[in-house]
Amino acid sequence: MLTDVRKSAELQTHDIRAELRSYADIYHTELTENILPFWIRYSKDEKNGGFFTCLDRKGQVYDTDKFMWLQGRQVWTFSFMFNHVEKKTEWLDMALLGARFLEKFGRDKDGNWYFSLTADGKPLVQPYNIFSDCFACMGLASLFKATGEKKYADIALHTFENIIRRQHNWKGIYNKAYPGTRPLKNFSLPMILCNLALELEEVIGTQRVNDMIPALIHDVMETFYHKPTGLILENVSPEGEFVDCFEGRLLNPGHAIEAMWFIMDLGKRIGDDALIRKATEIMLRTLEHGWDTEYEGIFYFMDVKGHPVQQLEWDQKLWWVHVEALVALAKGFVYTENESCVKWFKKLHDYTWKHFRDPEFGEWFGYLNRRGEVLLPLKGGKWKGCFHIPRSLYQVFKTLTAIKH
Repeated sequence: MLTDVRKSAELQTHDIRAELRSYADIYHTELTENILPFWIRYSKDEKNGGFFTCLDRKGQVYDTDKFMWLQGRQVWTFSFMFNHVEKKTEWLDMALLGARFLEKFGRDKDGNWYFSLTADGKPLVQPYNIFSDCFACMGLASLFKATGEKKYADIALHTFENIIRRQHNWKGIYNKAYPGTRPLKNFSLPMILCNLALELEEVIGTQRVNDMIPALIHDVMETFYHKPTGLILENVSPEGEFVDCFEGRLLNPGHAIEAMWFIMDLGKRIGDDALIRKATEIMLRTLEHGWDTEYEGIFYFMDVKGHPVQQLEWDQKLWWVHVEALVALAKGFVYTENESCVKWFKKLHDYTWKHFRDPEFGEWFGYLNRRGEVLLPLKGGKWKGCFHIPRSLYQVFKTLTAIKH
């Protein structure tokens, strides 16, 4: 009898694995036949170099300003796909088109990356935002792997050192907060560093990556973890304490879920199964908490105490939140075999592909209202570019392909 029960359970597990693995080809096809070709077709600035990211539904350019963090992200996307999917010359050419523009125009005299430029490279917005630095660094490091050109590694390394130097006061003179009254530590940079450190391994060296990992894990999994709710906060005191104000109560479910797959990858690297399980549990808890039970989809912002939030877009459904959650769910199952990940993956896959994907003109919409209707019929802009969707499609494809029959 016990043997029959065991065989039945093994068969059920086999069926779950096979079902989940069947999604892999769908994600690979979408990446290589829809998303990447869309950006190759419409985003190239043949005259000035770099990329146009403000693309309407049909891919037509509606604004020519260039945002450095999106330029860096697109350099990363095409060089990464060249490195990991297929050695396609047109992908490498895209990465080089962006990198040359970044190299020529992207930084001020101190090596800080501007936020935005005109189409021909004149500075528009000062380097107030360190995320321009993070993604320029990430993109050029990936391009170094693709080309072996040392100049890209040099710029990436210099930028990384600048990020580390600025990490505790990264807004500098652009910080609007009055010093000393209510100092807050923000989740965004520690979260990004969890992924950036791994992306830069060939530039900064394995030992330095290994040295950084414990502090990064502690920051994400302890400093910003709110034990009473089991959720990740966006802002805490410098000591990691809860602060009862708008910023201190803020939850960004997408950030927390994305960070958890970064942590899962770090846990896999260091062989810490307990860490992977904890990250999976936090991810599932966040998804359950952030899910809109009335209209489906994941809320953009929430208040940990259930109070009204100050972000007027709090109930919108955003592309990156949903695709990053699909990555986290795929990894959560493959790493832990937690079957809740499978149930959520199928549910979220159906919602995301139904509401965000544009079957008529290609690529995906970025912004839905709470009911799941398209709010802005753009394919790219100041915040949405060629990054989250292709990266997530790749990660899901790669992760599910690893499932054994």
